[in-house]
Amino acid sequence: MWARGPPEPRRRRWLRALRRRLPVLGWLPRYSPGWLQLDLIAGVTVGLTVVPQALAYAEVAGLPPQVGVRAPGRAGTRSHRGYWGQPHAWGGAACAWAGGGSGRAPSAVLSTFVPAQYGLYSSFVGCFVYCFLGTAKDVTLGPTAIMSLLVSSYAFHDPVYAVLLTFLSGCIQLAMGLLHLGEMLLLHTVMFWGYALELLPALCSLRCWGCPANACDSSVCVQPPHGPQQGQQCTYCPLSRAGFLLDFISCPVIKGFTSAASITISFNQVKNILGLHGIPRQFFLQVYETLRRIGETRPGDAILGLTCLAALAGLRAMKSRLPPASHMEPLATRASYLIVWTCATARNALVVLFAGLVAYCFQLRGSQPLTLTGSIPQGLPPCRLPPFSKAEPNGTVPFGTMVEDMGVGLAVVPLMGLVETIAIAKAFASQNDYRIDPNQELLAMGFANVMGSFFSSYPVTGSFGRTAVNAQTGVCTPAGGLVTGALVLLSLAYLTSLFYYIPKAALAAVIISAVVPMFDAGIFRTLWRVKRLDLVPLCVTFLFCFWEVQYGIVAGVLVSGILLLYSIARPPLKVSGQGTLLVQPGSSLHFPAIEHLRDVICSRALSASSPRSIILDCHRISSIDYTVVVGLAELLQELRKHGISLAFCSLQDQVLRALLAADLEGFRHFPSWEEAERCGGAEPGGSGAAPFDSTSTSESSLLPTGLIQ
Repeated sequence: MWARGPPEPRRRRWLRALRRRLPVLGWLPRYSPGWLQLDLIAGVTVGLTVVPQALAYAEVAGLPPQVGVRAPGRAGTRSHRGYWGQPHAWGGAACAWAGGGSGRAPSAVLSTFVPAQYGLYSSFVGCFVYCFLGTAKDVTLGPTAIMSLLVSSYAFHDPVYAVLLTFLSGCIQLAMGLLHLGEMLLLHTVMFWGYALELLPALCSLRCWGCPANACDSSVCVQPPHGPQQGQQCTYCPLSRAGFLLDFISCPVIKGFTSAASITISFNQVKNILGLHGIPRQFFLQVYETLRRIGETRPGDAILGLTCLAALAGLRAMKSRLPPASHMEPLATRASYLIVWTCATARNALVVLFAGLVAYCFQLRGSQPLTLTGSIPQGLPPCRLPPFSKAEPNGTVPFGTMVEDMGVGLAVVPLMGLVETIAIAKAFASQNDYRIDPNQELLAMGFANVMGSFFSSYPVTGSFGRTAVNAQTGVCTPAGGLVTGALVLLSLAYLTSLFYYIPKAALAAVIISAVVPMFDAGIFRTLWRVKRLDLVPLCVTFLFCFWEVQYGIVAGVLVSGILLLYSIARPPLKVSGQGTLLVQPGSSLHFPAIEHLRDVICSRALSASSPRSIILDCHRISSIDYTVVVGLAELLQELRKHGISLAFCSLQDQVLRALLAADLEGFRHFPSWEEAERCGGAEPGGSGAAPFDSTSTSESSLLPTGLIQ
């Protein structure tokens, strides 16, 4: 028999643990019909946004590769093959069309290299998973422009690599999120199985922690309002534990990356707006080829694409200037407001629908001046293991080689996904007055990517645009994601035949409209006013991202790290006085800074007309290391040779203990610099000071108040 002990406290602990890991248990027992209505409206609205965006983002991700794209580090060419080497239905047609097959070309110019179904495959699993594991009511997971650009860089336009990247990124995110759970699982796994069945009925009887019985009408609260219990580490501090690595990606780096990504993604779609084919994906080659071949522009694609861009911009502006409707307004006014608001919110779906109708009308007339998306396989994606090898005509690419090919992408993709999701969740949680658990968000995103890899998804993350739509439509709980996911599944099951007629120019307009706001021109002006040195990592990241995304991020992080190390190696030093020099470091001392400190003190002390003594004010120094202790000992000896004494004042406890433990010869310290002056017999800046007595005093007389025992 299990030794159960006091049943109630133990049960309560397990209820808290389960509800922390399954946030759905916090809001589901309190779910109301009023919430259901708002969640349905929000879910449908987001679904009308995500379907056209998913079709468009597959183009940004570049899935699958063009014929003849060379695998990194290997000879040979990639073929249009799916998992386990089976050719896709679209693969043969694409190869024949690209290679100039003998068959008659169809009247419509089809997209031969972009199976848009991968965007849809990536759009529903995250919605379902986040409903159960997410802690923010507004966030929606799915394909985004940034993540699609990263997939394009690290998956080599190959669906097999993209799906494996999804699985491995999810595993990495899960591992980061689970790091702090190891101790709890080790202590309580045995008890869990003894009490799981008893806890389940009680889960539905508890209300949300920290919320009154009648509160929480429109938010999802998953954390207790008070601090962690004794002996527990705070699990809802932003990016705690493994997530601290993200602190080294500075805001200028992220801004430079997103601004460059906005330009890169937008210009990548110019070829679709102009109806050009065979444009390389590398940014500089893309600019060159687009300008060189601009005379080959297809008028139909250009006119439709520019019209869609204008319509999207107009609807966006209309929504931003739409005044809120009051309940006191007449019914006709409120109905008009609802119609305009719905059209502006679902503008992507309306524009794509309009463009599809135009293309269908041209198809009925027997002429097609537009480039169409083409056939999309109908039906839901099969559930199968992610691919751990890739079949090639000349052999099989093993798992290890695929991981080696993806390289740094296995770090960049999960970390950038985490940055994007946490930033969005924190922004909307602050706006709508609720709290999130960043560690739980990491678990939710990791599990969504792992599960998505079983359904041919490429990596997903939080979408700012769709999250904003979700919040503006008044979503109450993450259950709105269930509606969005169901709408995507219905589209895959029944509407894929209609996607054939969607012009690529319309999808390109949707992408450009979505990513242009990502370019933050004001950040350059802001950093110029706030701190001009931060413009260096911003510009480095911005420029290098046009070469390769990974190089831009790495270069920006390296430059930020160099600037951070420089500030550590060259802390600000304030030196005042003549006969008695008062030296005040502006921050803690670490080993790169000690030589700089010695050089400044020695140069000022020896250049003074009558150097007597030096006071080192340490009230801003919170920590030192062994190299600093050694450097201070050498500084004491060097100054003693020239008849100059050095005294320390305002030492913090940790620093004082380190210096006392080092037993420095001639070390003296005082509670304040005023007392050090009195002992030295001179005011700072005076000229007749008597030198300090260089002999050591007893330890008890040197200890500041509170340390004498």
